[in-house]
Amino acid sequence: MPLCVMADMETIPYLRKGDRVALAAPARAVSPDEMAAAVAEISSWGLDVAVPEGLYEREGQLAGSDVHRAMLMQRLLDDDSIRAIICCRGGYGSVRIVDRLDFTRFSLKPKWIVGYSDVTVLHSHIHSTLGLPTLHATMPINFGPAPTPATKSLRRALFGEKIEYRWDADSSFPVPHPSSVEGVVVGGNLSILYSLLGSRSQIDTHSKILLIEDLDEYLYHIDRMMQALRRADMLSGIKALIVGGLSDMHDNTIPFGRTAEQIVAEVVAGYGYPVLFGAPFGHIGDGNMALPLGRMARLEMGDAGNVTLSLKDE
Repeated sequence: MPLCVMADMETIPYLRKGDRVALAAPARAVSPDEMAAAVAEISSWGLDVAVPEGLYEREGQLAGSDVHRAMLMQRLLDDDSIRAIICCRGGYGSVRIVDRLDFTRFSLKPKWIVGYSDVTVLHSHIHSTLGLPTLHATMPINFGPAPTPATKSLRRALFGEKIEYRWDADSSFPVPHPSSVEGVVVGGNLSILYSLLGSRSQIDTHSKILLIEDLDEYLYHIDRMMQALRRADMLSGIKALIVGGLSDMHDNTIPFGRTAEQIVAEVVAGYGYPVLFGAPFGHIGDGNMALPLGRMARLEMGDAGNVTLSLKDE
């Protein structure tokens, strides 16, 4: 059972050259060839990349049995020489091991947990039980032969450089006033947030800036999940809703009749907070920018629909 202690949100130190980071596979299996580009690029940042023995195990689509994946993750959580755990890929599987993990030692000397998609399980569990920040960012499976905006943003975030992103919100969905809001950013993959409802890993969204994104879902599933979050009171009382990529959606022979963006806008209509589409986060390839979750951020919205998100100084 993980220790439930609400810690200071700013207790995880940023990295410095020479620090040791480790790859982890809490979900889907990966191969050495798939990790080679990431190991090379992360090493070029001046970091010592640890590839744990057993990382490339496989059981079906998973990176080894639940016992195996939990054991490897536990070792990394407890290893004080590791300053960040970078999850190799998403897929499915983190929820099968999260309750096997003991976060007691991690809570005393925390480190950055990095990833997105299925890694939302770990983000949410750590936020809800420990109150510690994590890093929503691209993963080694997405690295290529050359640095990309996504991998560069990961480096900047890990080393504590300034984080500020600008994008043009979809003009089809007007941005309401106020012109700026501040709040702690939480969230991640919509399907995962939905799957955690009613568990101790469910995040508290009250007075927070909520981020959602998703991939490869049927449109009616998006509606089902948004309705569930609404009924669980996760969509009222938030400061703003940031909508990242809603990518590669599917429809049935008889169309649902709304796009994914229209579904989201319809469910949250009437709450009055800013709903900002087109944010550079999620399953959007090289444009998936690194964003600390559990940290205070500021959103500024211009008259032309342009949005700036910046992390507040510590």
